[in-house]
Formats: sequence, structure tokens, C-alpha cells
Amino acid sequence: MSVSQEISNHIPYLRRFARALCGSQAGGDAYVLATLETIVTDPNSIRSNVRTSLYRTFLNVWSASPVNDHVEHVILAPDERGARQTLEAIAPRPRIAFLLSALEGFDTREVAAILEISVASAAALVDSASKEIATQIRTEVLIIEDEPFIALDLQTLVEDLGHRVAGIARTHKEALAAVEAHRPGLILADIQLADGSSGLEAVNQILERFEVPVIFITAYPERFLTGRPPEPAFLITKPFSVESVKAVISQALFFDRRSHKRPNAAPVNA
Repeated sequence: MSVSQEISNHIPYLRRFARALCGSQAGGDAYVLATLETIVTDPNSIRSNVRTSLYRTFLNVWSASPVNDHVEHVILAPDERGARQTLEAIAPRPRIAFLLSALEGFDTREVAAILEISVASAAALVDSASKEIATQIRTEVLIIEDEPFIALDLQTLVEDLGHRVAGIARTHKEALAAVEAHRPGLILADIQLADGSSGLEAVNQILERFEVPVIFITAYPERFLTGRPPEPAFLITKPFSVESVKAVISQALFFDRRSHKRPNAAPVNA
């Protein structure tokens, strides 16, 4: 496999990481594009380990170009600017290390190589981020999942983080009813539901009336990390690890702490 083909295989996951780090799809994609332009200009930035080199180059581009200068004038909406302000309020390097480890699956040595620090320093950053994330806002969570054992696992994980499960919905109709009754602060949603309906469609209908961060769960992430709308901002791949779910939940709440009920919102099932 050529280097360009290998880089191409990693791009959907780099885009996921970029969105989680930047707090918006637009900002993340702008940095991914800038990273690819950097690699074309300087092919030597990609070393023997293509994946770690790709993420290292991305982070070098990210640290060298503030989000405001790179995308704000064209892309950032008011809500995205609010998300960036939340992001800027927490320590960036621990968050980066935590995302590399828990979301992207790099081991501590790989995190150290990407950040160009010692293994001990990388471990300390991940630990610092874990403690920082644990102090974040607690909320009510709606789980939209048709597989009972997965739903139970998610419920246990959510409660271990200190959140409360507002309900578990198995179908599109149950999801709309649950949101109408509880107005959760976070939604975890499978993409394919028990009645053959789409969790993505259910969530899009919910978001027409109610602002809430959403994390999608799927066994086929490549079908959705395409750059074409609708595209989930937060995505977890089945089978998932406890650490990756915790990382994404924490990031979603960081970026969407501004989420609130819209005044006089129409009923979701109207």
C-alpha cells in the first residue's frame, strides 16, 4: 500500500479527532485540509509510522494556526464560537493526550511520539485530563439503543460518570416521546433502531425543536464520516471501549455546555 493510500485510510478518523478537538466540524475539517496541504509541501513530515506522523503533523498545524484566524470569518456560527470559548477555558495539552489515548486508541508510547514528549509526561497528561473531565457538568442522558445488553452497558457507564439516565428508547417513536417527557442534556443514539427506522432521522427531528449534544453509535463509522450532511459531530464505533465512550461524553458536554431548551419549543412529535 502506498503512503498516500495509507493516509487516505486514516482521514475519516483524523476528521473525527479534529472535530472533537476543535469543537466544530467546520473548524476540524479546515485543519485536516491544512494538514494535507502541509504533507504535500513537505512529504518528509510523514515518517515510518504513517498514522502517528499524520496526527503529529495535524497537531503541529493546529498549534501554529489559531481557530479564529483559520475559520471564523467564513464558517463559525455563534454556537460554535461559544463552544470554542468553552474549549479555551480548559488545559489543551491534557485534553489532546486524553483524546489520542481514549478516542483514537493510541498507546502511551504513541501519544508520547505524537506530542514529542517522554512516555512519563504523556501518562501524566492523560491522568490530568481524566481528573479535569471528571469535574465537568453532570446531566440527564437519553439512550436510544435497541440492543438490551448494549443499552445496559451504556446506562452503567453513564451512571458511573455521575450522570442520570432519563430513559432508554428502542425506536424512533419512543425516542421522540422520551425527549418530549425529559428534555435530556445529552443523547446517546444508535443509528439503526429496532423498528428499522433511523436513529439519525429521529435525532434530526429532535434537533429541529431542541438543542442538545448528541453522540452517535454505529458499527459502520465509515458510512457517516464522509463530509456529506447529515454527519455526526460525535461518533463512537461498535464494539466500543469504556474509555472511548467516557472521552466522547466528556468532550460533547465540554463543547455543548451552552445547550438549553429553546423557548416555546414546539412538541417534538408535532
